[in-house]
Amino acid sequence: MTVAIAASGAAAEAIDRVVPQLVSDLVASRITAQDPTLWGPDAEAESAKRLGWTEAVAISSALVDDIEALRARLLELGVDHIVLGGMGGSSLAPEVITKTAGVELTVLDSTDPQQVLDALNDRLTTSAIVISSKSGSTVETASQRKVYEKAFHEAGIDPVDRIVIVTDPGSPLDVSARADGYRVFNADPNVGGRYSALTAFGLVPSGLAGVDIRALLAEAEAVLPELAVDAPSNPGLVLGAALGGTRPLKDKIGVVADGTHIVGFGDWVEQLIAESTGKIGKGLLPVVLPVDAPELAERLDDVQIVRLVGSVAEEREVAPGEVEITGTLGAQLLVWEYAVAVAGRLIGINPFDQPDVESAKVATRALLDTTPEPTPPAFVSPEGIEVRGTADVLADVTDLEGAVSSLLSFLSDEGYLSVQAYLSRIDNPELEGVRNRLAERAKRPVTFGWGPRFLHSTGQYHKGGPANGVFLQITAVAAEDLAIPESPFTFGELIQAQAAGDASVLAEHGRPVLTLTLTNPTDQLAALVAALS
Repeated sequence: MTVAIAASGAAAEAIDRVVPQLVSDLVASRITAQDPTLWGPDAEAESAKRLGWTEAVAISSALVDDIEALRARLLELGVDHIVLGGMGGSSLAPEVITKTAGVELTVLDSTDPQQVLDALNDRLTTSAIVISSKSGSTVETASQRKVYEKAFHEAGIDPVDRIVIVTDPGSPLDVSARADGYRVFNADPNVGGRYSALTAFGLVPSGLAGVDIRALLAEAEAVLPELAVDAPSNPGLVLGAALGGTRPLKDKIGVVADGTHIVGFGDWVEQLIAESTGKIGKGLLPVVLPVDAPELAERLDDVQIVRLVGSVAEEREVAPGEVEITGTLGAQLLVWEYAVAVAGRLIGINPFDQPDVESAKVATRALLDTTPEPTPPAFVSPEGIEVRGTADVLADVTDLEGAVSSLLSFLSDEGYLSVQAYLSRIDNPELEGVRNRLAERAKRPVTFGWGPRFLHSTGQYHKGGPANGVFLQITAVAAEDLAIPESPFTFGELIQAQAAGDASVLAEHGRPVLTLTLTNPTDQLAALVAALS
């Protein structure tokens, strides 16, 4: 088998109970045949145009020669550094593909002005950028394209030689880019963003950066026969049952990388699971965990651990209550796509829509259009950290530590804490460490997401999934802002509007929110970490 899975406890029981029914219902062969009726009549219209990923290997193979030829041409022009401007499904897959291959790719998946400036100032004269957007109207990638066009012009470089476009056929970006003479790769429009790892969205930036994408597609192709067959050994059915078939449902999926050769897989699968399943008050919350998972020492009943390992247990037993999975990257990408589609059927949701993602975009646009004065902070800490939040969280709160304690007090026995950092992830990597500190303190699962990229990922779950999350936003006043050419707002204004817009939508959904704004991140980060700990 190209992918091996072993399980114990509730997951093993779910596999034994659910997989025979999935086999009897011909679920695997029907997914492969792109049967849109598998998820019920309400989902049929959307599913009918979102199952192209099942044949991505065959369709994408035709792109490989063109991608390799373009890489060779760029090398002839002296280009040895590839940047990717993309969000969500357009950036998460290329990042895990290139990291696993040990190939450099600068992923610009932010509107933080410092992160954008860092990318612009890094080897511009020998760089090319892939602008990747399925809809062709994503505000983040449109802004990144504009700022790179300006930078290339100012450096005396023709942007047509250095900007590559990946988008759906007929999108606004497709039309305008072709008119401007840019090289355009079209992806299959019948594939949603989070299922697009093996399409042009995953392959173009990875291949241009130097990944052997033929080998990646070969890995995926090798598992296709196993995924198409209606058999108890089908890894897509087995993993799908472990994710969505436990009784009672373990609706937190703890993803642990433990000996696997795959780097950063949790960040990719986080979007696939959360955005696919988190809707109509249901869903599976992925929680990317450290190897020893300290916050789960007491084995929380609603958490299902899935451990990505170098080899599945054979003579030894799988750790109690866990799932172990191993396989090549290409194979695992496809197995997880099948498994999440299967889990969606078991949970009773449409795994291919994202009805709540647009709400944060609308709120952001309203703030950018009206440019209201910033909401005054409820108070400012002695260190200068501005504190805002929903009225319930800040009632009778007068200091920073009290605000954090108040937010955590809203955590239920089924709840989770989401930490959302609207800062440069390149310049503030230590912020991810607060997740473990908060998990030890809260004794509940804690997720960590960099804003605004998580809005295209787990943002759907936060609004459409079970209403048991509490939300900590960390924002910052930019030390140096950056204008967006031909736009009435700057990158600094855009990221602040994205944070404020999402906070307002969460509040409208009745979610407790606490926003901490660093006015001088360099001097205030230590005080923030202390308050969170």
